[in-house]
Amino acid sequence: MRRTSVPDRAPSRRRVLGGMAALAATTATGAAGTAGCAAPAAVGAGRTRLRFWHLYGGGDGVNMQTMLDAYRAAHPEVALQASTLQWGAPYYTKLGMAGAGGRAPEVAALHLARLPGFGPGRLLDPFDLDLLAEHGLTEKDFPADLWRRGRIDGAQYAVPLDTHPMVLYYNTDICEKAGLLEADGKLKPIRGAEEFTAALRAAGKVTGRPGLAVETLGAGTIGPWRLFSTLYSQTGGTLLDERATRITIDDGKALTVLRFMRRLTEEGLAHRRLDYNGTVGVFGGGETAFLLNGEWEVSTFANLDLPFSMTRVPNLFGRPTAQADSHCFVLPHQRDRGGESDEAAHAFVAWMLKNTVEWAKGGHVPAYLPTLEKPGYLELEPQSEYRSVIDDVVLDPPAWFAGSASSMWIELGAVLSGVLTGSRTPQDALDESRARLQALLDTPNPLGGDA
Repeated sequence: MRRTSVPDRAPSRRRVLGGMAALAATTATGAAGTAGCAAPAAVGAGRTRLRFWHLYGGGDGVNMQTMLDAYRAAHPEVALQASTLQWGAPYYTKLGMAGAGGRAPEVAALHLARLPGFGPGRLLDPFDLDLLAEHGLTEKDFPADLWRRGRIDGAQYAVPLDTHPMVLYYNTDICEKAGLLEADGKLKPIRGAEEFTAALRAAGKVTGRPGLAVETLGAGTIGPWRLFSTLYSQTGGTLLDERATRITIDDGKALTVLRFMRRLTEEGLAHRRLDYNGTVGVFGGGETAFLLNGEWEVSTFANLDLPFSMTRVPNLFGRPTAQADSHCFVLPHQRDRGGESDEAAHAFVAWMLKNTVEWAKGGHVPAYLPTLEKPGYLELEPQSEYRSVIDDVVLDPPAWFAGSASSMWIELGAVLSGVLTGSRTPQDALDESRARLQALLDTPNPLGGDA
């Protein structure tokens, strides 16, 4: 990518590839999402077969491949067969079908917020915590909230690999000219909505353009949902009750956030009409001072001649929280799980987590807490600058329709997009969001989970 344009490329792996229609379509065909999977290699005599399915592409795919190559070199006795499947609904459909048939791989990747609707106990098998402990992993090695989200009905079905929150990127040259940097070159603290809008105005005076880029439109738009989720969580508001059976939106808090989102574009503080790739192009081209997005674009900007850094989303509404999800390891259901392959799966998870400095290069904050203190991680800049957010991430409510690539992201993203572009009023967006959330609550889980 050049500084003045966005290249022709496949959409970001986080571009949602479809909602319920895509899920239904892939279920009907049965084979969707298998293109590009690595063909299983033959298992040599005396070697333990270990199959790993994941959905990591782009920079994440490169970093994961580096980790897998290192694992193979350190474990010649294990025949690791890693397959990369299509991101989004196709991946989850194929993984669910494999688990339902009991013919799944030994270990797989999952987004943690999707766990409740993925049939724990039916499509997934629980981890053996004693076996994990033998390989040096225990609950105390992880943030309490992320570990707890992996536990259902007293069993541990997911072990977190990372968290990937919304963060604030900033152009250091523009911010310096706008008087927004400390003496050490870091962004001055921003406290509250008014200080944030003041910073955007100051940056806009330098560039002559809106100070902020954030996704506002496009097919499968999810950026507006992630922005709303971040800011609404800062007010202490919730969407659903703890069992994800009832809507609990606080209208006053929600409208405060929606009116602020509308103000950003209405007052020219943020670009009004940008799709995902447009935000990357505008910020990567040095045309705007700030970008609100997931931390995974750090590799994109690091490969450009761009002066930038990253920090946590400022605390605008009372709490320093940020919307996030978490990649995690799971054990897809096997009829005969156990033996050497199962032990190898537990050992594999432990090894990967203990070697997550490589994974952090892609921007994700490692969930294995000892990594956050390793010199190799602390030397990563700007990746280590926002590591403290690990204690303040907010995942979606535990509903089958929530989490990355989910129906909720698509449904609410489409509604909230209108607030930013001006086609919906905040009140209309709130009413429509309630209606769509209720429709999702009323819809049975297509994977047959209890949530």
